[in-house]
Amino acid sequence: METSSLDPASATYREVIDAGDYWWCPIKEGQTLRILDVHGNQAADTLFFKEGNLEERYSASDTIKKQKGLYLTAGSILMSNLGHPMLEITADTCGRHDTVGGACSRESNTMRYALDKEPMHACRDSFIRGVQEMGGTKADITCNINFFMNVPVTPKGELSFADGISAPGRYVEMRALTDVVALISNCPQLNNPCNGWNPTPVQVCIWEK
Repeated sequence: METSSLDPASATYREVIDAGDYWWCPIKEGQTLRILDVHGNQAADTLFFKEGNLEERYSASDTIKKQKGLYLTAGSILMSNLGHPMLEITADTCGRHDTVGGACSRESNTMRYALDKEPMHACRDSFIRGVQEMGGTKADITCNINFFMNVPVTPKGELSFADGISAPGRYVEMRALTDVVALISNCPQLNNPCNGWNPTPVQVCIWEK
């Protein structure tokens, strides 16, 4: 756990992302982005892209290899698919964040749960809408970070979706090491406990260098 000295009142940008909604915004080199779990037990699915070049983006495999660990927390460096550092997590009051659970989709909801779940909105839908607004296509969507989400990995490499380990007011904060664009889907998932069965808002804040 690592707390921050930054005051939300001094942030140059603040926005609430409603449950099930999405948000994207450029983050300039040296700026700090905070994602705040307002009510607790919410999952914020997140992608990062190099500003001006959607082909360079956050890479789960490169990040895991670089830090020799699956989970993200303070001190973790988020790497791009070209091997470049993109952001550094500078504060984290949650403790760990998932890199392997992926984003929910209508297809995965059908396979994991039931055929009648297919029409439910999912993070992949939000990612598609966001990346299209950024000038890309669904081909630009790759493995994402699940901030605040608890996905235990067993010694056999099996995954499970467990009750969240976050709480109201907990946050993760990261400093951009290059110009990036953040894309967040505030997960609408109702089929597993990643949102405590009740999706709620998250807040984003940005501070200048």
